[in-house]
Amino acid sequence: MTNDRSAAEGRIAASEVRLPPHVLLEGTSGRILRAALLLFAERGFHGTSIRELALACEIRSATLYAHFPTKEHILAELVRIGHEAHHAQLMAAHGPDPVSHLRAVVRAHVLSHASYPLLAVVANNELHALSPDMASQALLLRADGRQLLTDILNRGIAAGVFDLDDAFLAVTAISGMGMRVASWYEDGLPYSPEEIADTYATYALRLAGADL
Repeated sequence: MTNDRSAAEGRIAASEVRLPPHVLLEGTSGRILRAALLLFAERGFHGTSIRELALACEIRSATLYAHFPTKEHILAELVRIGHEAHHAQLMAAHGPDPVSHLRAVVRAHVLSHASYPLLAVVANNELHALSPDMASQALLLRADGRQLLTDILNRGIAAGVFDLDDAFLAVTAISGMGMRVASWYEDGLPYSPEEIADTYATYALRLAGADL
């Protein structure tokens, strides 16, 4: 019987290293980001040394420093990419009423985590390793996303289509539910990201007390 650590490492090893299509992955900088994404997801930021990262890229440590001043800068870039891609998907999700808007936003939230699970794991789980200055942009984007969900729920409560006592706790539950997808989703499961997103959107609407 495998332990949780072995199971997690096996899932990470089986997962495809993906970054959003707009991210430049050519050349040495791209190789560094891809290798760092895999190592940070598997071992954590503090559990990965510069030497291990350089070896994974088949370059010298000095060459790595020519592209990123510190290991923290590499993590900061991955965190930025992850949060900006997630935020863009949330902002692009629309609906003419609170019910359809919540469904669209939750779908976008889950799809972002299922489409780029390793990126989401690193962006969410290793954010604490960044200095306040380097983490500030990601934290602002995260707060903006929470505010979007809060506004949708409050509009639904005011319109009488959501039955909630506490919008803050509902936002926390819905956000956490979607974020956890990145921790277990992998290629080859009998669910597509779209199927997971549709199902979780229905769960969120039920949690909000919508009449489905």
